[in-house]
Amino acid sequence: MQKNSLIKISFGALLLIAYLLLGSYFNIYIPCPIYKLTHFYCPGCGITRALRALLSLDFYQAFRYYNLIILFPIFLIYYGENFLEKKGIKNLNLKRFMTNKFWYTILVLVIIYGVARNIPYFNYLIPTKV
Repeated sequence: MQKNSLIKISFGALLLIAYLLLGSYFNIYIPCPIYKLTHFYCPGCGITRALRALLSLDFYQAFRYYNLIILFPIFLIYYGENFLEKKGIKNLNLKRFMTNKFWYTILVLVIIYGVARNIPYFNYLIPTKV
C-alpha cells in the first residue's frame, strides 16, 4: 500500500512538472474557469504561474503571481512529515501545532483572500500579468 501511494504521488508530481515546463515552453495553460465565467479572481488564480516561477527559483515573481505561496512550506511540512512517519521515521513533531483549529484558520484566510482580491482597494492582490 505504501509503495502504491508513493508511485501515485510521484506520477502526479511528474505530470505537474511536465505541464508547467511544457506550458511555459509552448505558452499554453488551462485558464481559470471561474475568472473566465465571472471575471472575478478566485483564491487560486495565479498559482500555476507561481509554481512555474518556483521551478525557475524566482521566489519574488512567484509571490507576485500568487501571494499565498507563502503557505506552501506549511503543506510541505505537513505532508512531508506524514510521508516520513509512514517510512518509519517518527518523533519529528513538526506538525504539533497543525490542529483542526489551525486548518480552519487557514481556510478562513484563503476565503478572505479570495474576496479581498476582487475589491478595487486591494488590487495589489491581483496576480500580475505575464
